[in-house]
Amino acid sequence: MRLNGVLRENHMLKRILLPITVLIALAVVALVPLTSIEAQSGFGTGWTATYHNCPALNATNPDLNTCTVVTSQPVAAVNFSYGTGSPIPGINIDNFYIRFDSVQNLQPGNYEFIAASDDGIRVTVNGQVIINQLIGRVFTTDRATIAIPGGATTIRVDYIELIDQAQVQFQWLLSSASGPTLPPGVFPTIGPTGTATVIPPTPLPAIPPGALTATVIRASVLNVRAAPYIGAPRVGRILRGQTYAVIGRDDRARWFLLQLSGQQAWAWGYYLFVNGNEFNAPVVADFATAGNPAAGAEVTVQTQAGMRLRAAPNVLSPQIGRIPWGDLLPVIGRTAGNDWYQVVFRGTIGWIASSYVEILEGDINAVPVTG
Repeated sequence: MRLNGVLRENHMLKRILLPITVLIALAVVALVPLTSIEAQSGFGTGWTATYHNCPALNATNPDLNTCTVVTSQPVAAVNFSYGTGSPIPGINIDNFYIRFDSVQNLQPGNYEFIAASDDGIRVTVNGQVIINQLIGRVFTTDRATIAIPGGATTIRVDYIELIDQAQVQFQWLLSSASGPTLPPGVFPTIGPTGTATVIPPTPLPAIPPGALTATVIRASVLNVRAAPYIGAPRVGRILRGQTYAVIGRDDRARWFLLQLSGQQAWAWGYYLFVNGNEFNAPVVADFATAGNPAAGAEVTVQTQAGMRLRAAPNVLSPQIGRIPWGDLLPVIGRTAGNDWYQVVFRGTIGWIASSYVEILEGDINAVPVTG
């Protein structure tokens, strides 16, 4: 939406909330391979987008009945940043509405559905409205957790754009599956026999008197990592209810360095309760470069969506990789217009669209033009 007044002051929220959304979705649960049951965490498959023009739509009149259908077409996922342009030819740059529909084959369990949009969004699952924010606003993230019985699950996402910036993302996370209850510290392993492996809990260290502490509250099992970003190596797992001393943080107080028994590890702050002012913890690492493979690059970017790595800087070029949302990448080249960046992803050199990344450090204009 076109920013003015308070909205102009809050524009920077768009640069903060988007990476948080993706990190939350990926920090604890790994994606389940696509088998007879589709991805239990992610964006899903088989979406249909129906595009509408809505000349009478505005912040005080979110009546979708005033909209006119233009066309429908398949899309891979609900994960778009349209900027200030039109989503497809024939659709207005402002005052449009898109209805995304799909049927996903989901495992029974409790799911957290995560929607982020500028402007409004409404999410309906199996006929039940679980998020209803068809309003004008800057980029904002909404979440809802509901039980899914399993099997074919109908999902509808209604998205409206009023003015200026247009972005919409939608995904889900299986927070707890239905099934037999296992003893504490016992987790099922993937395999045809359904056997279980006992994973001993991380021993709890002593906490100095008066120390700033963090307790796991939003996850049954939380991965802790060697550096403050999702792509860092996992060095352990801590459990709900466990408390550790906080010995540091990143510069944004989103990741916290915890003192475990015999080692230190980073945990994503969304899943923690910090018993004091988290900003009192010392900054002990730079979020962009600490311990990650991009540290040697002059420019580092973070993806703001799941992205395709392409062989050349255009959308018709073959896809040569799939980059997760929230990954950190070194930039080694760019196009003259800065619309494509050449990056290194897990040893592969390729190109990504610049509109879906945030520059964390460095001057992009200092990078050589290579495409």
